[in-house]
Amino acid sequence: MKTFDYSFLSFLKHRVNGGMVLMIVAVLAMVVANSPWADAYHAFWSHPVSLQVGSFNLFSHHGEPLTLMAFINDALMAVFFFSVGLEIKREVLVGELSSLRQALLPIIAAVGGMLIPVLLYFALTAGTPAADGLAIPMATDIAFSLGVLSLFGKRVPLSLKIFLTAFAVVDDIGGILVIAFGYTSHLDAAYLLGALGVLLLLAVANRMRVMSRTFYCWAGIVVWYLFLQSGVHATIAGVLVAFTIPSIPCLNVKKYIARIRENVAEFPHFDKSSILLTPNQIDILKSIESASDRVISPLQFMEDRMHGMVNYLIMPLFAFANAGITLSGAEGAVAGPVTYAIVIGLVLGKSVGIYLFTWLAVRSRVTALPQGMNWQNVAGVSLLGGIGFTVSLFIANLSFGETDEVLLNQAKLGVLVGTVLAGVLGYVVLRYVLPKQEGASAGT
Repeated sequence: MKTFDYSFLSFLKHRVNGGMVLMIVAVLAMVVANSPWADAYHAFWSHPVSLQVGSFNLFSHHGEPLTLMAFINDALMAVFFFSVGLEIKREVLVGELSSLRQALLPIIAAVGGMLIPVLLYFALTAGTPAADGLAIPMATDIAFSLGVLSLFGKRVPLSLKIFLTAFAVVDDIGGILVIAFGYTSHLDAAYLLGALGVLLLLAVANRMRVMSRTFYCWAGIVVWYLFLQSGVHATIAGVLVAFTIPSIPCLNVKKYIARIRENVAEFPHFDKSSILLTPNQIDILKSIESASDRVISPLQFMEDRMHGMVNYLIMPLFAFANAGITLSGAEGAVAGPVTYAIVIGLVLGKSVGIYLFTWLAVRSRVTALPQGMNWQNVAGVSLLGGIGFTVSLFIANLSFGETDEVLLNQAKLGVLVGTVLAGVLGYVVLRYVLPKQEGASAGT
């Protein structure tokens, strides 16, 4: 459990507040989209975006500049998925997914949470154009779900928080695979082979302990551009590049502490009356700074530095661009079969799938419930698994964004309604089943 403390607490710190921001921005987008500024709101996202050097435009697809909406969904969301990839890699290395024994229960729960919603959605939409959105209700939004769970403070057993985080990460992996294999258009082999070649170079650099973060960032941009042109969705580049980022620091912590002690011992006497450092003092401080930089692995450094940009800029901007559902004056019905299928998939499918597969795993003695978890709080967390939002909206855009604006609007409504219902129901259940006083729960 100690090896997981840093990763989980860091994950919780970086994600929860971002969920609250997303909720506010989503409501604001709906208000604007149904206000007198609705036409300007929708037209704004069609403006072209360019980063041009001579005749080359980095933000272009087959020679056409990306619109602002495409830039957010294809470029900025690649950064979001890069962040997700870093989190997945950390979980596999030191978190709940680092061993089969630890990972088995959340993996089984996540499989149920993906399979049952998809089957329900298919049963309700088979043979209709809405069937293209099959994968929309399979996702869990970590930011929102942990945000709701955080409202209960220390009443929540740590094992329950870990369980939710772990199966949501597995959900992310499932969503990434769906995007990679389910939404790949016509492949351009030359671009794809070029991207794979750069990824291979990054993997070799990792193996050779190349620690330059700048090198990985620039190479990552190249991979993203090549994926954008190849036909494979460009956001997958973010995940694949994240897997190549070194996770081992240049300098061992014990050596770092020893070096700091030596530097402090060698630090010349500091004259309090002087406002300037001596050259010798500056050299020692530079040595300490260099050692401090080398003791943090590129993976941890990037994950820590990126969380603010991802949670408070990229995800809110994505939400503001994609959650603007027109509730009146739109062509076609505001709600339709795709809306109902997504709501049922998120609220009923996710909760039943997660709970049922968890129960089957424990009942068949494949694994056991961790200390502090019981079937009542598992039911509450299973409902929170139906909070889809970010990835669900993203998949909705991939499913209907270029084919049917009416179905896209209905799908977005389904995601928002399903997310709110799952969150409210999960909160109500947990409010009654968790201990009434903080710290009274069993298990840590």
